[in-house]
Amino acid sequence: MVRGKTQMRRIENATSRQVTFSKRRNGLLKKAFELSVLCDAEVALIIFSPRGKLYEFSSSSTRETIERYQRNTKDNHTENPSDEQNMQQLKQETASMKKKIELLEISRRRLLGEGLGSCSIQELQQLEQQLERTVGIIRARKMQVFRQQIEDLKEKGKVLAVENALLCKKVNLTIFCFGLEPPQGSNEEKATAACTENSEVSDVETELFIGPPETRNKRNSLQK
Repeated sequence: MVRGKTQMRRIENATSRQVTFSKRRNGLLKKAFELSVLCDAEVALIIFSPRGKLYEFSSSSTRETIERYQRNTKDNHTENPSDEQNMQQLKQETASMKKKIELLEISRRRLLGEGLGSCSIQELQQLEQQLERTVGIIRARKMQVFRQQIEDLKEKGKVLAVENALLCKKVNLTIFCFGLEPPQGSNEEKATAACTENSEVSDVETELFIGPPETRNKRNSLQK
C-alpha cells in the first residue's frame, strides 16, 4: 500500500498523538546525531513533550551551545539594529524633513509678499534686507550679461567690416580686370567708378613715334 500524505494539523486522538510524538522524536534525535558525526557540526536539540518532559541531545554540551548561541545573537543585534529601531529612526528623519519643508514653504510665501500678517518688525526688516541683497545680485548679473552682449556685438561688427572690405576689394579687382562699368548708386560705387576712370587716363602710351615733341602733341590733338 502506498503511504498517504500526512496532513499538517493537530492529531485529535491522544493515543495516536503520543505514538506519533515518540516516533518523530526518536527520528529527530537520530538525525541530530548523524548530522554531528557526519559533518562535525555542533548540534544541540531540546524537546519538551506535551506533558512537559524534557528530551535533549548535544554533540558537546547543551549549556555551552546555548551560551554560544546567545553570544552570537547579541553580536548580530549590536551590528544590525532591530526593525523597531530602524522604524523609529525613519520616523524621526521624516518628521525633521517635514518641518524643514514647512519652514521653506513659509519663507517662500513671505518672499512673494504672502502671509506677512504674523511677522514682527524685526522679521519684516530681515525680509526687506534679504530682498534688497537679492535684487542687487540680480541687477549685477543683468549688467554683466548686457556688457557681454555688447562685446559680442562689437566683435561681430569687426568681423562684418573685415568681410565687407574683402568684398569691396574683390569687386574693384573684377571691375579693373574686365573693364566693367559699375552701376550708378551708392557713394562706394561712385568711388569705384572714379578709380576706374583714373586708371584709364593714367595708362602708359605704347605707340612708337619719331619726331619732335611739338609734332607729337599736334598729332594727339588731331586724334582726339
